[in-house]
Amino acid sequence: MSQDTARRVLRIEAQAIQDVLARLDATFDRAVDLFFHCKGRVVVAGMGKSGIVGRKISATLSSTGTPSFFLHPAEALHGDLGMIARGDAMLAVSYGGETREIVALLDALKRLEIPLVSLTGNPKSTIALASEVVLDASVNEEACSLNLAPTASTTVAMAIGDALAISLLEKRDFRHDDFAALHPAGSLGKRLLRVDKAMHTGDALPKVSPQTAMPEAFHEMSAKKLGMTTVVNGDGTLAGILTDGDLRRLMERHGGATLEMTVAQCMNPTPQTVKANVLASEALTLMEKRRITSVVVVDDAKRVLGVVHLHDLWGMQLV
Repeated sequence: MSQDTARRVLRIEAQAIQDVLARLDATFDRAVDLFFHCKGRVVVAGMGKSGIVGRKISATLSSTGTPSFFLHPAEALHGDLGMIARGDAMLAVSYGGETREIVALLDALKRLEIPLVSLTGNPKSTIALASEVVLDASVNEEACSLNLAPTASTTVAMAIGDALAISLLEKRDFRHDDFAALHPAGSLGKRLLRVDKAMHTGDALPKVSPQTAMPEAFHEMSAKKLGMTTVVNGDGTLAGILTDGDLRRLMERHGGATLEMTVAQCMNPTPQTVKANVLASEALTLMEKRRITSVVVVDDAKRVLGVVHLHDLWGMQLV
């Protein structure tokens, strides 16, 4: 049955990763340190399936704070070697360690003083012997029933690549904001977007003082089109807010007399607020839970920084 095959494949690949875990030692630390102190980019190279794995490793490095690009070894031999510069480091992915296109690059790497880390299943291979650091990615067997197609070996290489990337992420103290900055258009970046990147500020921020007459407050709310206005004291601190809903309720109770009042008489003095470093998704959840359309963004001293609106966050498709 196919399920039996799937279980066998997954067991073999899981065991291969467990085997790598058991032999993990200071060699891995040396590889991380080498890439951490690299002044340029981490160049990842590999052919065939190893090349596909290498592309993924390079992409993961780049997205987690380690500048990296993938170099096709065959293309490097025909001009793309110029992509490498002194200060770079290379990660060569080659299970057998004898990939001829990578072997042909070794002299050039030495001339350019490019430190080499190899990710290989053969620590005694040509590529391994030319490397400053050798990461042992050997497996006892492939998950392929013919023991031929790269399966367990590519899984192990991918896992070691992930381990390198995340170790470097932590060593660089790479944080949520850094990740979001590198993923501005993706769903991950949106999930990590902070309120300060989504709020209305400056001239787009509706703002009146407590002493403002209500007709002027109407005008400010209409002009800024957020269905509300902040009420700000002379020192910039938040005094309250006034919303469309507040106006409707005031008109129902007081009718035309509302126009004779000041904002201080009509505002909500205890509005919901958030800090600028709160995730936009958290602000969205808060507004939906409280059934409000706007939240004022303030600093620790309660000074008004901006306003974030429900419709803006819906439009960002944060979830």
